[in-house]
Amino acid sequence: MNTPSEKRKQHRYPAVRINEELMREGMQIESAEIRLEDKVRLLEALSQTGLKYIVAGSFVSPRWTPQMAEVDALLDKFTPVPGVNYSALALNSRGAERAQVHTPPLSPGDGLPRTFVHVCDVFVRRNANRSQADEISSWPDTVQRAVAEGKIEAGIGINAAWGSNWLGEFSLSERMDLLEKQHRLWTAAGIRVAEVVIGDPMGWNMPDAVEEQLLAIRSTWPEITRFHLHLHNQRGTAPISIYAALRTLTEECELILDTTVGGIGGCPYCGNGRATGMMPTEDLVDLLHELGIETGVDLDALIEVVILTEEIIGHPTDTHVARTGPRPRGERLYAMDMPFVETFEQAQHFRVGPSAYAGAPSPWKSVITSPSRDRLGLQQDKAGAS
Repeated sequence: MNTPSEKRKQHRYPAVRINEELMREGMQIESAEIRLEDKVRLLEALSQTGLKYIVAGSFVSPRWTPQMAEVDALLDKFTPVPGVNYSALALNSRGAERAQVHTPPLSPGDGLPRTFVHVCDVFVRRNANRSQADEISSWPDTVQRAVAEGKIEAGIGINAAWGSNWLGEFSLSERMDLLEKQHRLWTAAGIRVAEVVIGDPMGWNMPDAVEEQLLAIRSTWPEITRFHLHLHNQRGTAPISIYAALRTLTEECELILDTTVGGIGGCPYCGNGRATGMMPTEDLVDLLHELGIETGVDLDALIEVVILTEEIIGHPTDTHVARTGPRPRGERLYAMDMPFVETFEQAQHFRVGPSAYAGAPSPWKSVITSPSRDRLGLQQDKAGAS
């Protein structure tokens, strides 16, 4: 009664790694006026939740992404937590040099060389001022460097994978063709492909298409067991697509998932702005816990980070779990004679106690009791007692 269903826990899920993107994907679409001190507070609060992989920002031009103008100062000021892997996005050699200056607290990369290409030529032109052909032409140099450095494993990837707001839907054969070309290059160089990265900045993911893609990769290259998904949620399908990935991959695989606290985030180049979003990290953690997949994350602490995030950015997020709390069990079951709960503020009783609904209408003529509740062995609670 007090734990997730044993039937759900019996499924052979992949190992899951959460890659928290609030400070990069989230902050890059919020106001550039957010104070450095508040960003430090957010990064330090995130670091105390049990999350082990946090993207702290990106080294990009402040002219086009002013929200990241103070990333160097952020990394100088915050207090890192031992055991947390901090990273930052670097899109060019200058960015990589800046990242190196801050390593540590940034963690060294995993050392895995990667080739990558956008399925949508329009998006990469808008986002990076390059063409798809430019990306493909860079592959041989990447492979040659990896050979010279003695690398034995590599990754391949595609972005804007399932569709484009300018070109429409992409087919499985288009995606597999681009992956196959990369795989062939690495194999010819004697380097094993160990990972596939799939990005979806324009929110075209669908659960059946995600399942189809993962099964195609597993069938074609069964030796590939690590998958990294960066799914946006502007059409509401990222959570169910992530669940499809969890059900499709099995225990010999690792699934890396990019998410953001509160589900905030977006790209000014994709045409959807702040409406882009991602799956909220707290909702993912709750889902994983309910499926019996341990994360090491303190969900209560993570919910407090959502509240702090909304305070700092000045508007509500797309969170669900931080609105209602996780499913109550044991001593956290709701008081049976609690009054009406109608507003978002009143629903916060799960974290702030009965004061959240103080004064709300209560039509009950007597204290509500239940033999079913008594059988749980819990002390009879009242609405005024938590």
